[in-house]
Amino acid sequence: MRRAISTVFVFSLAAAASLGGELPVRGLHVSAPMPDDLELAERFIKEVLPAQGVNVLVMSFGYRVQYESHPEVAEENSLSLEQVRRLGAWCREAGVRLIPEINLLGHQSWRERTHGLLRAHPEFDETPGKYPNNEGIYCRSYCPRHPKVHEVIFDLIDELTLAAEADAFHAGMDEVFILADPDCPRCGGEDPAVLFAEEVRRIHAHLAKRGLEMWMWSDRFLDGAVTGIGKWQASLNGTQAAIRDVPRDIVMCDWHYRRAEPTAAYFAAHGFPVVSSPWRDASVALNQLRMIRLARENASPELAALFRGVLQTTWVPFRSFVEAYEGKTSAGLNALQAAECFRELFNALRSAGLTPAAAAPPAAAPQ
Repeated sequence: MRRAISTVFVFSLAAAASLGGELPVRGLHVSAPMPDDLELAERFIKEVLPAQGVNVLVMSFGYRVQYESHPEVAEENSLSLEQVRRLGAWCREAGVRLIPEINLLGHQSWRERTHGLLRAHPEFDETPGKYPNNEGIYCRSYCPRHPKVHEVIFDLIDELTLAAEADAFHAGMDEVFILADPDCPRCGGEDPAVLFAEEVRRIHAHLAKRGLEMWMWSDRFLDGAVTGIGKWQASLNGTQAAIRDVPRDIVMCDWHYRRAEPTAAYFAAHGFPVVSSPWRDASVALNQLRMIRLARENASPELAALFRGVLQTTWVPFRSFVEAYEGKTSAGLNALQAAECFRELFNALRSAGLTPAAAAPPAAAPQ
């Protein structure tokens, strides 16, 4: 039988609260619910998350909030700030840390649709006038050196985190492919690593002023050629060197979906707290958990403490994931696979004694 994690690896998640042998981060990443799905969200947060042992909920709000400072960026089906407050209150009642997310820098569009920031402020675009209807690109980016963009972004972050009463913010920043565009009058010809590090530091500094911990996806800090991982889970556009020039207290969310790449150790060795993030493949998730546990059991206390845990991703609408978790086959394949991965990962966490003692949630019958 694998020995229990020693109490020497005790880690404080928020305010020096001892977690003993529990894994410090047992997280789930979801899209924010639609306004009509708040009743469903309340039930899921209050009933399912504590039963499964989830203690961190990263919720991607993006521009689907009725921001008072910049109402022009709001998307359709936006939540009111009062509804965000309710989500935060439900999480606190359930003993779950809510970490709101706005995906910054990249991911400013999806297919032909440009998201709220660049729709309302096309002057912030890294490539204004290029790629009509977003053809020929993955996602748009804002220009990190535009003199006005951060006035807007920081207002949104402040409103969202205050409404949620959050102590951390997830900045996204994954899969940034458009950076240092040659036609950008501010960024053209610059080193992508310099630009990426500048933007990370700028966001981190704003969050630090308010005492907020910064979380982000970690892929742009990995060398896609050296690792053989490629351009999605790692960088082939020169941003990887930015890892040398960013603060070491950023929580790196190390996502890999097809194989359990051993890159969490890379981030920990550089001094970053890290969580491993699976999606739809339970075997990958369990291998990621195994590597986190091995590191925590065998590394020095200082290094072991940096391996914080896991953050399961979903990448489907909130309702679809909850319905898949409840066994409704109509939720769609991605949702069903993500829900099954979530079940198996958190079953393993509970079986290993890495979560607080709680009644196991009932199995859902297919519908």
